[in-house]
Amino acid sequence: MLAKKKSSETHNRRVTRVDPPALEEAIAAAQGLTDDVESQIEIAAQLMGMSEDEVRPEVMKAVVPAPVRRPMRLAGPFSMPERNEGPKVVVVERKRPRLVMPR
Repeated sequence: MLAKKKSSETHNRRVTRVDPPALEEAIAAAQGLTDDVESQIEIAAQLMGMSEDEVRPEVMKAVVPAPVRRPMRLAGPFSMPERNEGPKVVVVERKRPRLVMPR
């Protein structure tokens, strides 16, 4: 008895499962897109398919405070930073290997 050949259509059918993101993931995505809290609430609600009133408390819990910027005071009007202050610079150079051509 010969085995039945399965049609190639059954192998090519792929099922794609679409899951809405978790609320924390939606809030993180919204925070990555904008700093405005109201916009974050709107984006997270749209991603989750929920109302803004349901998402608002969770977004408010996850709000990251803006960093405080303080002005730097310099010693004099034209003072230069000392050599050991400031970011360190690293230079990376790539040397290509020599190719030897046979004669």
